[in-house]
Amino acid sequence: MVDSRNPNLSAGATNLASSEEGWRQNLGRSNLTGLRSRWFTGKEPVYGQCPGVRADGCITSLPMPDLSTCTRDDVRNYFDNSWTITEILFSALNKEEAFYRPPYHTLRHPLIFYYGHPAALYVNKLRVAGLIDSAINWNFESLFETGVDEMSWDDMSKNEIVWPRIELVHEFRKKVYETVCGVIENHPDLEVGHGLLDQQHPLWAPFMGFEHERIHIETTSVLIRELPVDLVEVPLQWPSLHPSAHQEEVAVPLLGRDFPDNHMVLIDPQTVEIGKPADFPSYGWDNEYGHKLASVSEFEVSTQLISNGEFYAFVSNGGYSDKSFWTEEGWRWRAYRNTKFPTFWVPSGPIGSHRYRLRTTFEVIPMPWSWPVVVNHYEAKAFCNWLASRDSEGRNYRLISEQEHQAIRKKAGISNYSADSCPANIDLRWGSESPVYSHPTEIGISDVFGNVWQWCEDDFNPLPEFRIHPYYDDFSTPCFDGEHKMIMGGSFISTGDEASPWARFHFRPHFFQHAGFRVVSSSVTNDGGAVLIGRGDEHPYETQKMLADYLLLHFGDSEQQMPFMNELSGATKFPKRCSDLVTEWANRIGLSFNRALDIGCAVGGASFELAKSFGSVTAVDISQKFIETANSLKKTGELAFELVEEGQITSSHHVRIDDLDRDKVEFRRADACSLPPEFVDFDAVLIANVLCRISSPMSLLNRLAGDRGIVKPGGLLVMTTPFTWMEEFTPREVWLGGFVDKDGAPRYSIDGLKKAMSSHFDLLHEDDMPLLIREHRRKYQLIFTKATVWQRKS
Repeated sequence: MVDSRNPNLSAGATNLASSEEGWRQNLGRSNLTGLRSRWFTGKEPVYGQCPGVRADGCITSLPMPDLSTCTRDDVRNYFDNSWTITEILFSALNKEEAFYRPPYHTLRHPLIFYYGHPAALYVNKLRVAGLIDSAINWNFESLFETGVDEMSWDDMSKNEIVWPRIELVHEFRKKVYETVCGVIENHPDLEVGHGLLDQQHPLWAPFMGFEHERIHIETTSVLIRELPVDLVEVPLQWPSLHPSAHQEEVAVPLLGRDFPDNHMVLIDPQTVEIGKPADFPSYGWDNEYGHKLASVSEFEVSTQLISNGEFYAFVSNGGYSDKSFWTEEGWRWRAYRNTKFPTFWVPSGPIGSHRYRLRTTFEVIPMPWSWPVVVNHYEAKAFCNWLASRDSEGRNYRLISEQEHQAIRKKAGISNYSADSCPANIDLRWGSESPVYSHPTEIGISDVFGNVWQWCEDDFNPLPEFRIHPYYDDFSTPCFDGEHKMIMGGSFISTGDEASPWARFHFRPHFFQHAGFRVVSSSVTNDGGAVLIGRGDEHPYETQKMLADYLLLHFGDSEQQMPFMNELSGATKFPKRCSDLVTEWANRIGLSFNRALDIGCAVGGASFELAKSFGSVTAVDISQKFIETANSLKKTGELAFELVEEGQITSSHHVRIDDLDRDKVEFRRADACSLPPEFVDFDAVLIANVLCRISSPMSLLNRLAGDRGIVKPGGLLVMTTPFTWMEEFTPREVWLGGFVDKDGAPRYSIDGLKKAMSSHFDLLHEDDMPLLIREHRRKYQLIFTKATVWQRKS
């Protein structure tokens, strides 16, 4: 396969994306040149006028406001600083193509989305908090509402929607800026002498917007770093690269000359405390709050982040071609991308010569071998295994854990209340990474905070006493899924809450951020001596047994599903009965049979049935194993599987799908809480037993209607759910029912569902549908799920 990772190809170069891709339909519609003279919709980045602009004309970050003492001017200045940093960053895009070209991996939206996304979130959160009454541009606030958390590194689904012209998004940003300024200037609770603006205060919403924008300053800078270099230029007001960037080209780095020795230091056993106090006077994301004590065993940690020079040995000695160093999933990613070196390393010699330069955010420079290497989690883990294979003392190496990062802070005497108590390349003090030895602590460990984020062993996880915030109920919970790895410490471009010691962030292991790593060695291989963070076990929907159970549920005959039939015969073939309910009511209301969407499709039973009636079917599920199995069935039309009969006794079975309509189904992995924005105007939508198994039911229900609703006006929606609420899947605060209110009255979920749907849908039918799931020959789950049929109001 062609190596498609290179973000430094010229804009016209060929990579995995074809030049005829649909995104090009967006070109030729915007006048970027004419917009440049009036680019800044807020404060222009001029010293003395815009907060944070230094005397040299470059911008840096202001500190977070103290929510117990901040003045109106403090809040306005912090907002202006955030807003202008964003617009300086986007001023780097020198061609229209830069706004619309997808990243080389095609897993994220083009940058035009991220130009509008922070502004849309301001409006939506201010409305939720009751600080403004109406939308500014409802279509934009829907289109730009939800970003993409790609489900896997090989999700190549293209986003080929027609995006708005740059001028229209620019005008939208201008209106949003004025609206946010109006809230700040006029809210009475920003008068001198106000009390603590805590999580219950409506003004928490604009601070949520400020910190959300600062997250996207960083993630946008990574997407810019992934663009072809001729599509960007260095903004005049951006902080300069660290002075160490200006050096001679060195082809082969030498230890001690081009990069420093990186030795290990011992950290004694200790108890650490994790969690931000609820009354701490700064903004925080929901996952930061709670309280946890962890006992950390003795461990050794590298005094420095792994440098480009250290990582060069892994690259030049064949680390990317030796499967033994990689996790199974990491090797699949590496092979799929044909990756041979870090994504921001730029080859500067013949293939195999191992001569490299470095892509920074906006330019390509001689390789600074002393800077930290920027890699994803898979690459960091492979390096650890390679390093262990070369260790003369037989030590194992791994990544750091969250509690070990806390232990280093404690050992170094770094206050939990200020990252400023430790030297750091953070808050945009520089526009790039810096040497790994530049910011040592008293115990000799450098870059505890800043420079680059540090990949951790931990899965992203909630702290004890975690509570979602009602203004943003799906910020963290969808990522407590065992598929997001924690990162700690912040980077050179982290600002605001991201640069605080309370920050707990996360990304999928294939994702690139300004992130690197340091190595740890200990007698405990996973977690540094504390209770293992992360699930450890397979996700329940990824096990082989669960897969077999669902294959039987979707495709088995009645005798296989339930040999003790009698009056329970109507409980089998549930997916087919769901599909039949869709087609029955589609016929009743005279619906066109063009496009159907199956949300929570599992292994595709209902999807294949729907394809017999509809022209095309899009089917999505969060389980990678389910989607892989469904695509295998689509491709071959058959599949063998084993069922548990009793104990270790199994029986062999076979699934066959008719050839006629298989190609009409497209299976994709997607999160029901964050469906792709191109999902609009389906004739019919099926949501079978999903609602009580997702982290934010209202996120899904809110996507059903509106300007970009997934159900077209007059279209059909069929939902089934047993309302089996479990906090393992859905935080208690967002259940639609299943609880007793403060007056002692029971609140049933069906009533909550009807209330949520009533504004945009008419209820046509409801019923109780039996559902039988076989566990083994003599054990079955008998469920009566509530089925409702809705028509969207025209």
